[in-house]
Amino acid sequence: MITRRPRRNRKSAALRNMVAETSLSVDNLIYPLFLIEGENQKIEVASMPGQYRWSLDQLLPEIGACLNLGITTFALFPAIDEAKKDKMATESHNPEGLYPTALRAIKQAYPEAVLMTDVAMDPYSSDGHDGIVENGQILNDETLEVLGKMALTQAEAGADIIGPSDMMDGRVGYLRETLDAAGHTQVSIMSYTAKYASAFYGPFRDALDSAPKAGDKKTYQMNPANRREALVEADLDTEEGADFLMVKPALAYLDVIRLLADNYDLPIAAYNVSGEYAMVKAAAQKGWLDGEATMLESLLSIRRAGATSILTYFAREFAELGK
Repeated sequence: MITRRPRRNRKSAALRNMVAETSLSVDNLIYPLFLIEGENQKIEVASMPGQYRWSLDQLLPEIGACLNLGITTFALFPAIDEAKKDKMATESHNPEGLYPTALRAIKQAYPEAVLMTDVAMDPYSSDGHDGIVENGQILNDETLEVLGKMALTQAEAGADIIGPSDMMDGRVGYLRETLDAAGHTQVSIMSYTAKYASAFYGPFRDALDSAPKAGDKKTYQMNPANRREALVEADLDTEEGADFLMVKPALAYLDVIRLLADNYDLPIAAYNVSGEYAMVKAAAQKGWLDGEATMLESLLSIRRAGATSILTYFAREFAELGK
């Protein structure tokens, strides 16, 4: 006779919800948004259906609508005019540039919004790399000075969370010291701790026109074959003062999310990247997948792996479901 019947706890929606081991809410989500220059611009990203590049005047009401849906945190990524790019990414720390101007405007309109910024040279670099390029090499220590200027400019413009995505060695400690010395001790650092050299970033680079002009990013982003190396990066980021540890991408690296969640007391973030979003959208448009159900299952799997927060382009779509 069967005495243990697990199906008894699955016999109704109420019971299934009562014994659910993992929960997912809008509070767990961070919404990445693309910012462009100009006015009255809302341009859909061809490889990311439902995602747009926004001019500031159009972005402000979009953020307001998202706040009304319960989304509180936004990660902004700028698309900079090619004419403003140079080898040293000097536009990245121009206080009157597109990005700092947008941060100030958003904070003025919506002081309750939590703004996460991107710290890396690639959107502003004529080389399209996250660091200074010299003779085909990415210069690590020299890049830190540029990143520090960038982070300080962002903090002064109202950033709540700094997101160094560059993968230069020592950058978390350098940024923490720079911010603290300027009195920005309350600005958090969400480090892109385990950022892999992934094929899933393609649509994002389309959105920002930020692909490398030559070579690739494999000398600074992590090898997808490596798992334990994430512990090395996490140890360093923790010691250097990170407030969050992030894994990017998310779905192909659920084991790494779990590894960090099991070994560190800091909150673990995961970036559900553009390629992961685009695959679901493309398959749903073809009728090959139920887009909504696949979105929910994907986000839940990232939470189940141990992520406390998820950067995802699905944030607004999820919030509109009222989950």
